[in-house]
Amino acid sequence: MGLWLGKSSLILASQSSARKMLLANAGLEFKAITADIDERGIQAASGLSRPREIALLLAREKAKAVSASHPGSYVIGADQTLALGDRLFNKPAGREQAMAQLRDLCGKCHELNSAVAIARDSKILFEDVSIARMTMRLMTEAELSAYLDSAGDAVTTSVGAYQLESLGIHLFERIEGDHFTILGLPLLPLLAFLRAQRLVAV
Repeated sequence: MGLWLGKSSLILASQSSARKMLLANAGLEFKAITADIDERGIQAASGLSRPREIALLLAREKAKAVSASHPGSYVIGADQTLALGDRLFNKPAGREQAMAQLRDLCGKCHELNSAVAIARDSKILFEDVSIARMTMRLMTEAELSAYLDSAGDAVTTSVGAYQLESLGIHLFERIEGDHFTILGLPLLPLLAFLRAQRLVAV
């Protein structure tokens, strides 16, 4: 038996396997529906430059986009930005771009800003941003190539060209932040909100 108590359904506005895994492992019954929005267009039009604000904007827009066509449902939107100083990273288009990103990140500390928002009937009810600080170790070209060979196309599915829950763990020497933030869904504040609304059983 699931823990969701809401009379209307819970929807995740994402097809991210990591986010789906986190919600499922937390015992929540939900549907996953992709938010059909132009993320880069929305970001450009906003004029925002701070990684935290951009992640929150996109999480809100995803939640509202799916909420608009699913009245009554609670819709979770999430987004993550990766920042190295003032520079923002996007998902690499292929191996060459992934290699370039990894070269830039090696030996340095970058930040992951993970945002979550909940919408119902196109109105935002809750939002939160959590930050994780990731220090990548210095690596040789041969080591980076070996990583990219092993990781394959998965490197194009996330900012920074890594999944920490998989082979990406080999890239790091230090991590500050919770596991959920790193995987792209601040689960603890999300669950706290759902409990406060009496939408979960525990």
